[in-house]
Amino acid sequence: MNQDVRTKKAPNYGELAIEAQGLVKIYGNNRAVDGVDLNVGTGMIYGVLGPNGAGKTTAIRMLATLLRPDAGSARVFGHDVVKEPHIVRQLIGVTGQYASVDEALSATENLIIFSRLLGLGRAEARKKAADLLEEFGLTEAAKRPLKNFSGGMRRRLDLAASLIAQPPLIFLDEPTTGLDPRTRNQMWDTIRRLVKTGSTVLLTTQYLEEADQLADRIAVIDQGRVVAEGTVDDLKASVGTSSLHLRVQNPQDIEQARQTVEQVLKVQSNISAGAGKITAPMGNIDRVTDLLIALREAAIPLAEMSVQKPTLDEVFLTLTGHGVQEDELLSSSESNNVEGVRV
Repeated sequence: MNQDVRTKKAPNYGELAIEAQGLVKIYGNNRAVDGVDLNVGTGMIYGVLGPNGAGKTTAIRMLATLLRPDAGSARVFGHDVVKEPHIVRQLIGVTGQYASVDEALSATENLIIFSRLLGLGRAEARKKAADLLEEFGLTEAAKRPLKNFSGGMRRRLDLAASLIAQPPLIFLDEPTTGLDPRTRNQMWDTIRRLVKTGSTVLLTTQYLEEADQLADRIAVIDQGRVVAEGTVDDLKASVGTSSLHLRVQNPQDIEQARQTVEQVLKVQSNISAGAGKITAPMGNIDRVTDLLIALREAAIPLAEMSVQKPTLDEVFLTLTGHGVQEDELLSSSESNNVEGVRV
């Protein structure tokens, strides 16, 4: 689209970056999004998580003006996504799950083309391309055809292309899907830098660790609805207290160790006989000292002990009725990425 990014209206950062109320999207008999409410403050990374078919990507596409809501409303920096889509598109960048670039061209050529389409002059487009390639560690590969790029390099280039207009709000839909751990960590660092420079990021992800590492707040979506919202610690606290994990050195001691745990902590415990492991809720961490004394007096040596907070997987198990597996989080109905869109 031939919009001049240099004349776009600047957002009021005192407002919410995103304010959505009762968003609904229906496909036949399927309510893919069924009354979603979201409030995303400026200058944060906001994570949207959910199990298979939850409606995450459908919600993102409505917020990004790529789908029209069947009901409800949404505003981006105070601008209605239905009534003012052209203004909204000047304020956002969208990156899908797969690189929307021309493999026959080099990285530099791709970024220059995107820059020109967004209204930059030739010299400005070349400078923007060079700056972004340096930012994303792609300078050495700048002239190489994209067909020779690795998956991680393509994902970084795709994100770079979405930042040409320096949008104050960036939608990242599964940005690290298929990346190796090293490249994923590099992408995490880049996303953190975006926020430090003033951008707001709304992130959908299939990796629980990614949400734990990046998100300031998280919305858990299941069956088209937000079933929980808050910080990572809020969500973990909502499903219970920390848990105590004990492993005895001698498997024959496990039953006596379990009885000791329950007597001292006044709770019920779970036992894994094969692994010689006992797990119990830990309401008062001060009682750990009493437990260790009791186990020593009973001559029960331990192989290891730890106190752990609930995991995000346990949050999903509690809120949605099942845990999260990486290969099942992204449904076929949500795999319609935002490829080719640069706003």
